[in-house]
Amino acid sequence: MKAIAEAPSKAIITGEHFVVHGAWALAAALPRRVRAEASPSEELTIVSDRFPGGDSRALAPVASVVRAVAKELSSTPRVRVLVTSDIPEGSGLGSSASTMVAVAAAVARLKGAELGPQGISDFAMAGEREVHGRPSGVDAAVCSRGGVLLFRPGIPPRAVALQGRRALVVAFTGTRRSTRRQITRVAGVKEAFPGMFRGLAEAASEASLAAAERLAEGDMKGLGRILSFNHAVLSAVGASSPSLDRLVDLALSLGAYGAKLTGAGGGGSVIAVAPRGKEKSIVSGLRERGFEAFRAEIPVVGVRSWLEK
Repeated sequence: MKAIAEAPSKAIITGEHFVVHGAWALAAALPRRVRAEASPSEELTIVSDRFPGGDSRALAPVASVVRAVAKELSSTPRVRVLVTSDIPEGSGLGSSASTMVAVAAAVARLKGAELGPQGISDFAMAGEREVHGRPSGVDAAVCSRGGVLLFRPGIPPRAVALQGRRALVVAFTGTRRSTRRQITRVAGVKEAFPGMFRGLAEAASEASLAAAERLAEGDMKGLGRILSFNHAVLSAVGASSPSLDRLVDLALSLGAYGAKLTGAGGGGSVIAVAPRGKEKSIVSGLRERGFEAFRAEIPVVGVRSWLEK
């Protein structure tokens, strides 16, 4: 008998970095997924397609999630976990959070427990803290719950209801980055300019609330304007990079309403919104210029788990 869980990736639409300091962020689950399979074993074993050699240091956060779930359920952590993923690592699309969420759900299911989204998210944070240092929790929340969420630390996430489906364009710069390093860099700006940073965080909160309204109403042009402005603000606090700025500029040149970095920045990915029906041509234009890009329809369901013989 084995338990299987699949968790979606994510994009932060607005509010990254500032959410760590108490601002609202808007995030959406994306269709690319991580799959975790858990089965009984004589010892705790983690196998990942990303680390075929079994890099114990890289896989240690996953082991921490397994141990946390087993301890809570008064069970043994002696399981074999196989992780496979189609999310680019270090891309800002929630590869680590999706992994931790899928692993927590699979191990809990194997042990006979069906945790709700909050429980899964809480256990996933055991690994997320090891990877990122001081994560806000938004990634784990949206990967476990799915859909589109307004998130603020210390407050239950708010689901944003969409009437119909929406589409985002997602493109990867090809440059991987460290979330921990980027969080530290932006925190340095807060330390150097506390008054300015506080004002930007408050504005970022308002921008996230406005972006949620635009997205819910289907006003993609209005949403795009918020995204482009948000990118400029993130660039001002050191979260962007030349490769991200070029990719944002390219998406806009190809006809997007707006575009911005998503996630920690310093590399990783860009999201863009475009006129209905133009997303495919923008994706094609990005691919022709050598970027990995795809069209992502939202909303997407959160983590799900099941048993197989």
